[in-house]
This record gives sequence, structure tokens and C-alpha cells, in this order.
Amino acid sequence: MKAELRADGLHISGYVNVPGRESRPVLTPHGKVIEVIEQRAFARAIERAGDIRMLLDHDRDHVLADTSDGTLYVKEDEVGLRAESVVTDESVIAGAKEGRLKGWSFNMKNVKDSIEERAEGLPIRHVKDFDMDEITLVMNKVPIYSSTSIEVRAGEEEQVETRAICVEMSYAESLPKNDPEPDKPEYDNSKFKERIEKLKR
Repeated sequence: MKAELRADGLHISGYVNVPGRESRPVLTPHGKVIEVIEQRAFARAIERAGDIRMLLDHDRDHVLADTSDGTLYVKEDEVGLRAESVVTDESVIAGAKEGRLKGWSFNMKNVKDSIEERAEGLPIRHVKDFDMDEITLVMNKVPIYSSTSIEVRAGEEEQVETRAICVEMSYAESLPKNDPEPDKPEYDNSKFKERIEKLKR
């Protein structure tokens, strides 16, 4: 994860997840499995989503950025799910300066999958499709790689799975330097230029 403080805010970028790789053992509605998110599943989820928001520590009341206003950009490229955002939240900026950003997390709803049983080892869960409306920046909590919860919306229960990844963060600042003499006029070299022109003649 890269975090760079610029004049318009904290620019954060990095990979939230890399599909096609086997995960560590995770608890799912199928029990404990090894999970593989299939390629292009993120791309389809992004295409279906009306808006994807970036939250702080999965707090729905703490929205940092979203795709609808252009402060969040998400895309599945040849590597994985990449996120880029501009955050103006002062607590997150302070956390980035102090090196407290711990990683990413995202949610999955309406998951379509298949289970591959194996003679040895845990079954492999192939995640083929899902809906996603949130990614999270983890700062104040220890990232829990896998969790499942039930949310109630519009009177209906919906099963939500979250996946997290711990990352190393690099922080940089690209702020304009303060001019120690802001009122000092620029040096006028017009007379020097005139002399040079006269010498050329």
C-alpha cells in the first residue's frame, strides 16, 4: 500500500486482493476451506455495483471515499483488485504519517461458488461470482482475514463475508514548500538581456 500526502489529500493505492491464489484456511458457510477467488469475479462485481464505498475499519458511518464522486477508483487488472483513492479525513492522514495503516478488507454478498473435495487437506472453495459494495481501510483494528455476518436491510437478512489482507505501507509527502519570502519580487534581468542584445549587433 502506498500513501502520499499531496495538496488535495492523502492519495492511497494498492492491491486489495489477488484472485487465482489459494488463501490460508478460512471459515465460510461451508466450514473451513481453502478459498480461491476466480479471475474476473471482481470485475463483474464492480460492473454490477452502483457505488462502492471505502470505509474505515468497516464502520458504515465512517465513509472515506466512494466511486460515485470520483474519490475512489477500483478495477480488477491483470494482477488483482486495485484501489486508488483520495482521502481528506484528518484521522486517516495522521494515521498514515504514524505508520498505522494495516491493510485492506472487502465484502462479498450473494456468493456463487463450488466446493472441490480433496482426499488430503481442506476442500477448495472456488468463488465464481459475488456482489461487493465496500472495501475497507484497516487502521484501528487488527485485520481479521475472514469473517461472516448477517445484515438486515429492507427487512431481509443478507449474509456478508469479509476478507482482509495485511500489507506494508510506504508513506511520502509531496506538498508545496513554503516560500520563506513570499512577497519578494522576482529578480528583474531585463537590463542584462538588453545589454546582451546590443552586444550581438
